Amino acid sequence: MDNRSYHSRSAAPRGAVALAATMDAAAAGHRLETARVLKNTYALLAMTLLFSAAVAAAGVALRLPAPGLILTLVGYFGLLFAVNRLRNSIWSLPAVFALTGFMGYTLGPVLSQTLALPGGAQTITLALGATGATFLALSAYALGTRRDFSFMGGFLFAGLIIAVLLAVAAYFLAMPGLALAVSGMIALLSAGMILFETSRIVNGGETNYVMATVGLYVSVFNLFVSLLQLMGIGGGDE
Repeated sequence: MDNRSYHSRSAAPRGAVALAATMDAAAAGHRLETARVLKNTYALLAMTLLFSAAVAAAGVALRLPAPGLILTLVGYFGLLFAVNRLRNSIWSLPAVFALTGFMGYTLGPVLSQTLALPGGAQTITLALGATGATFLALSAYALGTRRDFSFMGGFLFAGLIIAVLLAVAAYFLAMPGLALAVSGMIALLSAGMILFETSRIVNGGETNYVMATVGLYVSVFNLFVSLLQLMGIGGGDE
């Protein structure tokens, strides 16, 4: 038998084994990276939610006034831009807490208005429970199935743009019916965003835990506020 022919045949299985080992190592590395991002994301998300709740509670206790639509939009998008610019620097965490603290401040007057209504405390508790249950259920589904929901990205982005424009129109035109419809729209879009953001982390589409945290935080925040407004309270009468 030709030695060259023998060596070429024996080298083929060794090459396949080496390739399989390399692929297994890459897959294991991907799983470890995904687990790291998930751990850091949920840890930071918990801290930002607690910080935002503390700021909102302080706003209620101090009876701080509502910042108004223009200041809210400028503050939100300005801080969101800052987080995105600083996403890979040591200043990303202070920027995240500045953003979530500001959103907690905007939530304070909404909660004050709610608490002034009959059964307001119970309504807040119900909305908070529904928000938590929705987040846990959707996150568990995305993590358990590991389905790729990236196809929803374009639809969700377009829907959010339309929702913002309709919300601005409802605010300036004083149309409570439109505001209620927008709240329902935002609640559905927020649920979709939770699936989308979690799927991106699981499937390697988002490896920066700071941006992953911001995406999930905004979705949870909007879902909670929308549920309050769908119950006939919140910012609809501002």
